[in-house]
This record gives sequence, C-alpha cells and structure tokens, in this order.
Amino acid sequence: MTTTELTPDQERAKTAADGRNPGRRRVLGAGKQLHAGPVTYVVLALFALVSLAPLVWTAIAASRNNTRLAQSPPPLWFGGNLFKNLEAAWDQAGLGTAMINSTIVAGTITIGTVVFSTLAGFAFAKLKFKFSGLLLLLTIGTMMIPPQLAVVPLYLWMSDLGWSNQLQTVILPTLVSAFGTFFMRQYLVQALPSELIEAARVDGANSLRVVWHVVFPAARPAMAVLGLLTFVMAWNDFLWPIIALNQQNPTVQVALNSLGTGYIPDQAVIMAGALLGTLPLLIAFLLFGKQIVGGIMQGAVKG
Repeated sequence: MTTTELTPDQERAKTAADGRNPGRRRVLGAGKQLHAGPVTYVVLALFALVSLAPLVWTAIAASRNNTRLAQSPPPLWFGGNLFKNLEAAWDQAGLGTAMINSTIVAGTITIGTVVFSTLAGFAFAKLKFKFSGLLLLLTIGTMMIPPQLAVVPLYLWMSDLGWSNQLQTVILPTLVSAFGTFFMRQYLVQALPSELIEAARVDGANSLRVVWHVVFPAARPAMAVLGLLTFVMAWNDFLWPIIALNQQNPTVQVALNSLGTGYIPDQAVIMAGALLGTLPLLIAFLLFGKQIVGGIMQGAVKG
C-alpha cells in the first residue's frame, strides 16, 4: 500500500476543513486528556458544599451545648464541648454494644443480599426455566408492597420461632432483596455474554464453577455497588429494628432513639450520637469508595 503525500494547498484545505468540523477535531484528539475549566470546578465545589453542609452542621451542633443551640441565630462554628458530648452520647446510649450489633447485622445482610441477589439475577438473566418471566414479575411486584404491611405478621412469625430481641430477627427477613435481584439481573443481561457460559460448560465446568469463575468476576462491579447500597440501608434501618429489638440488645439506630427521651432532650448530645452513628459509614466509604468507583468504571469499559 502506498501513501499519498499532500501538497501545500491540500494541507491548507484539510486544516480549514478541520476548523469547520469540530467533531473531526474531537475524533483526532480522542487520545488526549481532557482538562476541566474553571466553571466545572465552581459547580463541583458548590455541590460538595451542599452535600457536606448537613454533616458539618451536625458536628457544629455536637460541639455546643443545649442552651446555645436554642438561641437565634444558631451557631456557625465549632464550640468546645465536642468530646464531652461524644462521651455522654456513647455512655447514655450504650453505643459500644450497638456498634458491634450493627456491624454484625449490616455485614451479614450485605453479604447475603449480594450473594443471593447475584445468583437469582444470574438465573433470571441467563438460565431458561418455566415461568421465569412470571417469577421475575412477582419478584418486582413485591417492591410495590409497603414494608409497614409486613410488620405484624413478621413479628408474629419471629415470636413463634423464639427469636424476639435477637439479631437474627433483623437479619433473616432482609437476606434477599427484590431490588438487588432485579438490579443484578439487568446488569448480567448485558455484562455476561452467553458464550462465556457455554465455553465454561464445554470445558467441563459444573454449575458451581461457572458461578464462581465466570458469573462472580463478571458481576463484581455491580456487586460492589449493591453491597455499598445494602450496607448503608441496613446500617440506617430503624423501623423493623425498633420493633424487633430492645435497649438491652440494640443496633445503633435503636440505641440513638434513647437519646431523645426526657423532659428537655439534650440536642447537643443527640447530634453527637448521630455523628458517632455516621462515622462508620464515612470510614467504610473512604476505605472502599475508590475500589467501588473503579469497579463501576471497569464494568462500564467492558460493557
């Protein structure tokens, strides 16, 4: 194949054509790194300030006293009572036991939901069986039922099992998620080629090896996202734990409920307890946020 050299007139014509066609210039410069302008930084800074404002206000309120919080205008900077209020909230609510219980509950629910939802999503996405469409429709339909309707029969069921005021009462009903099943099904339909499964079958892999070596690696980005969402929801869940547990064996949200009692609730101590209850979520995101975002980007590139 021979290459044709352009004459000076042709070079000038090509440059002029590129100037009239911005899309062509973007294609030619696709390998170059894009740089954000000042407007982008301003918009991102505003979004960051708005997102951080509730957390900052919680920390400011936790560092003041009840009298100062009742005054107007409210304080806009930190006071000197932060560690005192944190210690009071920790002791009054018994947050030591609550933190351990919430870690067990949220961790177990997260692992169970991610694993079971991935398996169910894989079955709905790639396996052929009778009434699969109807079963998927019923699974999605359960998301339309308000969870308050299930409180009474669920409590009676757990009482019959003798699990009142025990952590398994909170864990068992949420080990499988209809949203998680639908989410993983939608992801695996696009991210997992059927050819990979067929190739694994040809190589002699049984169903367990197909799931472990093919399905889980392909679903890892979505599993990370689902795991983060599930952990946050399980950690912050209040309705069912406040019904199923008591103050002797609470989760964090149940323990924090005790801080609001009394003739005049101490708002500063309540804010300190809320800050303590939020810190594990912030730490988890700081530790695993980069891996989760990287997994999302990896899945997007592969898709």
